Amino acid sequence: MSARSGATPVSGDDDATTRRGGAADADVGGRGRSVEVDQRVITKPARTSVAAVFALVFGVLALFSVLTVILAPVGLIFGVIGLILGVVGLRRARRPGITGKGVAAGGLVLSVVAVLLAIAFAVGVVTVLNNQSAVDRLQQQVQSVRDKLPAQVTVPH
Repeated sequence: MSARSGATPVSGDDDATTRRGGAADADVGGRGRSVEVDQRVITKPARTSVAAVFALVFGVLALFSVLTVILAPVGLIFGVIGLILGVVGLRRARRPGITGKGVAAGGLVLSVVAVLLAIAFAVGVVTVLNNQSAVDRLQQQVQSVRDKLPAQVTVPH
């Protein structure tokens, strides 16, 4: 039902249709009488922006992927897609009859966090791999694990 004063539901119609009754200002037939006019106000339910929903989905996927560390490059890609869809979703949410501003903002925030974490992870990996002493320590750790393994492993049949 409409929030306007004087609006009453039209019997037999759905809740989105209302009727406003009131006197018209028109002079009918030159007699100075006012006429009761029925006006129908049809409102559509607001739709959520599809771009906003996909921004949230890609933001969650990106953050999950980055936090698993192994899938960080995939998370970076999902994060960039989420950023683009978040901006598009915010712009579309400004249109009348379209909602989803909060959904788009949530997707945008998650995507930004995922992209920043993926970049920080990549910088950390590159820094460690470019540091010769860190590479030497990794090689020593791998060699010590190999030394602890048995020379032959027998598999029972």
